[in-house]
Amino acid sequence: MPADFNWAIGGEAGDGIDSTGKIFAQALSRAGRHVFTSKDFASRIRGGYTAYKVRTAVDPVQSVVDRLDVLIALTPRTIEENLDELHDGSVIIYDGDRTTMENVEIPDGMIGLDVPLKQLAEEAGGAIMRNVVALGAACEVSDFPIENLDSALEKRFGSKGQALVDNNKDAARKGRDYVADEYDHEFDYELETTDADYVLLNGDEAIGMGAIAAGCKFYAGYPITPATDVMEYLTGRIERFGGHVVQAEDELSAINIALGAARAGARSMTATSGPGIDLMTETFGLVATSETPLVIVDVMRSGPSTGMPTKQEQGDLNMMLYGGHGEIPRFVLGPTTISECFWKTVEAFNLAEKYQTPVYIAADLAMAVTEQTFPPEAFDMDDVEIERGKVVDEETIGEWQNEKGQFQPHAITDDGVSPRAFPGTAEGAHMSTGLEHDELGRRTEDTEMRVEQVDKRTRKVETAREEEDWTPREFGDADAENLVISWGSNEGAMTEAMEFLDEEGVDVRFLSVPYLFPRPDLSAAVEAAENVVVVECNATGQFADVVEHDTLSRVDRVNKYDGVRFKADELAAEIKAALQEADQ
Repeated sequence: MPADFNWAIGGEAGDGIDSTGKIFAQALSRAGRHVFTSKDFASRIRGGYTAYKVRTAVDPVQSVVDRLDVLIALTPRTIEENLDELHDGSVIIYDGDRTTMENVEIPDGMIGLDVPLKQLAEEAGGAIMRNVVALGAACEVSDFPIENLDSALEKRFGSKGQALVDNNKDAARKGRDYVADEYDHEFDYELETTDADYVLLNGDEAIGMGAIAAGCKFYAGYPITPATDVMEYLTGRIERFGGHVVQAEDELSAINIALGAARAGARSMTATSGPGIDLMTETFGLVATSETPLVIVDVMRSGPSTGMPTKQEQGDLNMMLYGGHGEIPRFVLGPTTISECFWKTVEAFNLAEKYQTPVYIAADLAMAVTEQTFPPEAFDMDDVEIERGKVVDEETIGEWQNEKGQFQPHAITDDGVSPRAFPGTAEGAHMSTGLEHDELGRRTEDTEMRVEQVDKRTRKVETAREEEDWTPREFGDADAENLVISWGSNEGAMTEAMEFLDEEGVDVRFLSVPYLFPRPDLSAAVEAAENVVVVECNATGQFADVVEHDTLSRVDRVNKYDGVRFKADELAAEIKAALQEADQ
């Protein structure tokens, strides 16, 4: 495991936890350190426990672990919530005027630092800066040069005037100096800085960035946790590239507006979460039947109903695979890392247009809200390829007209993909309908044409299955007797869990599956393994069911559905236990 440092700040919603965490994560990133963050927040504007955790190292980090080195506790509950992650040498920074240690059992060897955060903030210009005072104290504890914090403060507050930036810098130094002057203690931490240059972004931002890189020109959406950041990222950016963002009145409107833009020829997208997918399902069928390219992002959260809007879950898989009345051809891509959110979004737009089919991007809350560092070359725009599919123009449209000179937008083809004419194409006038239709797009109840159109739409998926690469991502020893299969954001925790398992002599082959439909054929891998474990964040094992269906083999399951993402050390223990039980 990399020599890492784990930091957290906790308090109530409305205490500025998120902004404080982002400032520290940005400072670490700009100091050439890798960062991986995790958030625990309540579904309310004020009140309720919330926390922001940062794991950082010089080497890449891909998950969180059950360990905290420094904790900024703005409330007594913060200490209680994190006691099991503290260890000998852990440091708690708190304001004794607000956060008391009464009735809290402190492990032996832990260090409590009572820092008058509010008082020092007021001396610097205002009590609102108390969290920045705490950041300064954390810099002293971790031997992190406070100058690295300055650039993050400038980025955060620069638009509000230099005076505010200077006040915050002063507040940070007051926190640092107080700890240095009042506590004669040698702390165990020293955060090394490097000259490396990293990009820090979360999964929602990576999806938005991928959409722009793919040439998306229209986005319609309705705010919903945890998908809203996709729209926030695009707003003000996509316009620079000739695109537009529309905030619709609800999810029904959002997908229908996006469908209209796609019919007009624009690369179009919408994003939502589980409740929004429910509402969009009827139009999803219209998208497929009218053979309109559209990308739909589902950033999953705990359900059903309103569920736990701010908690992790991968419970929408069945909805994306099978949702909708009738039989609907579709693609379902499941990014397994934040950087893959970018690349799978580019791929989704290409698949949508090549096969004139709706494409789901299956993301989840843990991936969406997590910030992680990447080298800039991880998003090399020179590697982005745009494929618009079977688009016809004035020169080629004659190949797709009937004997009367009428364009056939739903022509029966061997590969299932019909020609596509953008509005305004000469001789390309056509119509489409949600009713079953003939090759001209006109409604029909002819039994032979019905069968031909259904078979044609189905062939698109089979064509893609043959033409595209659906290979899973593979880690570990290909000959290992133990096989772990997973999807979505579990990849980072699993790759680090393999290091824990290796230390205990447990050899594992790991397949991370980014293509949920069509899927790679896992039969050979499953058959070659002595034990197979499927890891996912839901209660029923939805992907495990799929694997069993595809391979006709029974698999063991590690499921987590308490609203919290897998941690590397926790996941290693769960897998080891599952393998031991399987061997009995």
